[in-house]
This record gives sequence, C-alpha cells and structure tokens, in this order.
Amino acid sequence: MSDNLVTLTIDSQQVTVPAGTTVLEAAASIGIDIPTFCHDPELTKPGACRICVVEIEGVRNLPASCVTAVAEGMVVHTEAPTVVETRKTIIDLLLANHPEDCLTCQKSGDCKLSEYAYRYGVRKPSFEGERHDFPIDDSSPVILRDNNKCILCGKCVRVCEEIQGRSILDFAYRGFNTKVTPALDTDFAQSACVSCGSCVAVCPVGALVEKNMVGVVRPWEVKKVKTTCPYCGCGCNFDLNVKDGKVVGVTSNPASEVNGRHLCVKGRFGYDFIHSPKRLTNPLIRKNGELVEATWDEALGYVARKFSEIKENHGSDALASLSSARCTNEENYLMSKLTRAAFGTNNIDHCARL
Repeated sequence: MSDNLVTLTIDSQQVTVPAGTTVLEAAASIGIDIPTFCHDPELTKPGACRICVVEIEGVRNLPASCVTAVAEGMVVHTEAPTVVETRKTIIDLLLANHPEDCLTCQKSGDCKLSEYAYRYGVRKPSFEGERHDFPIDDSSPVILRDNNKCILCGKCVRVCEEIQGRSILDFAYRGFNTKVTPALDTDFAQSACVSCGSCVAVCPVGALVEKNMVGVVRPWEVKKVKTTCPYCGCGCNFDLNVKDGKVVGVTSNPASEVNGRHLCVKGRFGYDFIHSPKRLTNPLIRKNGELVEATWDEALGYVARKFSEIKENHGSDALASLSSARCTNEENYLMSKLTRAAFGTNNIDHCARL
C-alpha cells in the first residue's frame, strides 16, 4: 500500500483514497450522499452546520465528515441511529426559526433544508419561541435577500471573499440576533456589491434568490440548456432556464469548463434583452425625418448604396464597423469579412475584444 493512499470502510464498503481526503469526499467517491449545508468543494471548510456528522468506530463523539480526514482502517457509519437522531435535531432546530412558507417559496424544489427535512421525516418544529422578523432586502435590482430564511451556513460570505474577492457579506451581531449582512448592516444597494450573483448560486435555501425569477417559474418547470455567454471573450458557460419556449432565467452550471458556477452581472442577469419588446423585428429607414418600416430588400439596397458612396467619395478608411457580442461567431466572421474585403479597411472593433 502506498504511503499516499488510505483504505477505510464506509457503510460496509471499502474504499481507497489519497491521504488527506475527508470522510465526506471519500463517501461521495463511492456514491454515498452525506447531507451538508455549509460545505462547498471550492471554499474553505468551517465545519459549521454539523449536519454531516458521522459515527466512526473508536471515536467517542460524532465528528463532522467535511473536516475529518480519513485514516487507515477507519470504519465509518453515515446513517447510524445516533447520527440520524442528531441530524433530525439539527433540522428541527433550524425549522424552529424558519418561515413555514415552503408552498410559495421560490426555492421550493431546490432547497436543501426542505430536502433533508423530507429525507429524515421532520414534519414540523418541536421547539416554540421567538422568531426572527428581519426586513426583506429588495434594494438590489437582481437579488432578493430574506434573512428570515438564512440558516447561517456562511457559504455566501466565503464565496464573496474567497472567490470574488469582494468581502461584501459577513456575520453581524451575536446569538439569536446573528445575521449575514453587508457592512454596517446596510442593504445591497448601499454596499459595494457588484451583483455577480455568486451568493445566489451557493445559497442552499431561499435566503438569496434571483429577483426576476420570483413568482415566475418553479425549479422543476424549467428545461435547462447549457450555452456560452455572449457578452465577452472569456467563454463562460451557464444554463438558460427555459419555460414554454421562453428564457426566464440563468443558473450556474458547476460543470462549466471556464467559469464553474461563477458569472459576472451581465452573464447571470443580463438576459432580459432576449424577449424585450423594444427589439427591432423589421428594418427601419429614415424618411422625412422619421423612421419607418421597410422591406429587407429596400433596406439592404439603401445601405449598400450609402456605403458605396462614402467609399467612392472619401476612401475606404472613412468606413468602420462595430460588431456585437450578442451575435454568433459566424455572424461576427461575416462582419469582419464585409469590413475587410468589401469596405477595404481594417477599421473594425468588437465590444467583447480583450
């Protein structure tokens, strides 16, 4: 056995993994799903939510599997009675201070808390007491923040700091009053948030959701179509969420080769132009000071004549073209060919040029 490999047993299955692998990762490698709220493979491991606890023979307590490294000969039970009871208690405590609006919650069908409550049969909270009544932050044009649904997993805090390098969000106050908020407990609009939406992508519950999708579509109603962002030359991928033939949103795709789940504000939220009523569907020509609809033959003939006149009177370099990231690669190639071959100039630029 190599010094760099460790063999252990998880739920009666033997697995060999590299040294330093966590129990959570080792279990996942053989198809065993250990629930977790705060864990994310791209972020640091705080071991905070404790829903991923497991039973390890010879260990007195129930360690969190996301921060426990494997050891040679370790025997792990992921669904032992004590483990199940602990997870049920954690879920129970979270539900004790969580809005009971699953029927109308935008995250319904894609919520980890709801999923685990169903998985472990926690139907309603056992504990009564004061509940949070935080104001909903709808100041952002693209993100809706409801701290009443926050389970304090901290993933939004870490992705903002560790991936985006912005550090907009952090924990504030203590005890029952603890919340995740921008500096000085302001709203998103008053913070330095750039609306990249990474916090939305990692939130396991309905505390952070895309504003424009609220009340428009349920997660199970959409068909997801993987595509490439048109806004710049980075080539980021994401999933278009399509309902009834209409794009209703964009969600991250962890399998994206270039960007993973992370997008800029344009990539994640700048899709509204697709179905905008302001988009031109017919060519327009200015006649007598007003733009009027024309046929394609009329419009193309008019433009060709004007280009020819400018080239003849002022030379090729009097012409220039600006292409668009919202066009296909093939369309942009044709624009380049038109400019260089027909116009006879290299005066061409593109909004996505790096």
